[in-house]
Amino acid sequence: MIMEMDSLDLTLIFFGSAIFIFFVYAGIISLYENEKKAAAIFFQIAIFSPLPFLITGFFDFNFHLIVSIILLSIIFILLMIYFLPIRFTGKISDIFPKDRIDERDTMFSRNELEINSDNYKDYYKNKSDNYKTDKEIRKNPGLLSNKSRNYKPFMFSSANASFYTVDALKSKVDNKISSQKVNANPVDTTKYIKNWAKKLGALDIGITELKDYHKYSYRGRGKNYGNTVEIDHKLAIAFTVEMDSHAIKCGPLAPAVMESAQQYLNAGVIAVQLAEFIRLLGFPAKAHIDGNYEVVCPLVAKDAGLGELGRMGLLMTPKYGPRVRIAVVTTDIPLVLDKRAFDPTVIYFCDNCKKCAINCPANAISHDDRKNINGVKRWQINQERCFEFWTKSGTDCGRCLSVCPYSHPNNFLHNIIRFGIKNSSIFSRLALFLDDVIYEKKPAVKTPADWLTINKN
Repeated sequence: MIMEMDSLDLTLIFFGSAIFIFFVYAGIISLYENEKKAAAIFFQIAIFSPLPFLITGFFDFNFHLIVSIILLSIIFILLMIYFLPIRFTGKISDIFPKDRIDERDTMFSRNELEINSDNYKDYYKNKSDNYKTDKEIRKNPGLLSNKSRNYKPFMFSSANASFYTVDALKSKVDNKISSQKVNANPVDTTKYIKNWAKKLGALDIGITELKDYHKYSYRGRGKNYGNTVEIDHKLAIAFTVEMDSHAIKCGPLAPAVMESAQQYLNAGVIAVQLAEFIRLLGFPAKAHIDGNYEVVCPLVAKDAGLGELGRMGLLMTPKYGPRVRIAVVTTDIPLVLDKRAFDPTVIYFCDNCKKCAINCPANAISHDDRKNINGVKRWQINQERCFEFWTKSGTDCGRCLSVCPYSHPNNFLHNIIRFGIKNSSIFSRLALFLDDVIYEKKPAVKTPADWLTINKN
């Protein structure tokens, strides 16, 4: 029977209503994100989970007080799990590499070597262990090849057009410096650069001291192959641009490489603009963009405070996960450095998640804990397996990016979860379990948008 309500009943009704509203909101957001299964789960939760609270709040029955206490205790425990800063991350340490990376050892460089050229002979003379693997990879169709598994003429041509335009920017990464130096306050200059970069399309931007391990030891691509990297700039500006969530969730199909190429271009344009802007103020600056890097962008971005290096070896940003592209501008213009605050909760989550490793079609991502590699405790992907898959599929895959729980869109729903993951190690484990239930341990590859599907005549 309906009873006269007291404060306990009103509290139950409040929580029941709040639960209903939140999960209806979550369902609507999921529909907007084209996550139909997630939406169905959220709507079901919205219908059934508030019922015990509402029934107990509105009706009188035997053991009413006991049931009320149990329900409110559940809410209390969940709130404590979410809000109490309980972290099991004390032994997780930051990484500071000791050695510089030789770009000639990357798969991009090795794949570009012209067979029987002097560079080809010299490289495999010194790195004979890579010869057999690389020889087999060269038998595959190749990235963006019309003979590859996922070839789509329109989308592959779009990606190629983006990379073509990136190539056109390579001659613009450096230029003469204006003889008229502008003396500006570092605080004002920093504020201006950050705001302008965001106006141009950057998501996040950070500034760090340029360290020796940020730099490649030797160049490995194009006309600069084999040149020693000698950047004497003191600072590095790193920034990210977003890759579209739905396009990446289509990986390893063609929309993923199409989006990847577009954001390499967008990042490149911003970097070239920033570098030229600084040079016009009378200070040296150089843009580091796709195919023309002298620095290891994820390492620079990490030290600039933009994120952490996760299991897949990519930068994990707080609000977009690895679903970003990075560019860097090195310079000597006086700027205010960003203070890096190491976030071990990202590493803790990656330790337990392994979703990228489970879903990697090339089995290139480690399922193990971080290991000491050249004196640094970190994860390292098998770049040969990863690149081999690229050369067969014709795309740069992106499957690891698409399934990462951190890659969910930047909105209120997912930011609530991100706060809990950062705040509580217990909630972090709960969030991982729920992500597997709601979005599946092995999410299905998304279907490309209708406008991308072109029927041949």
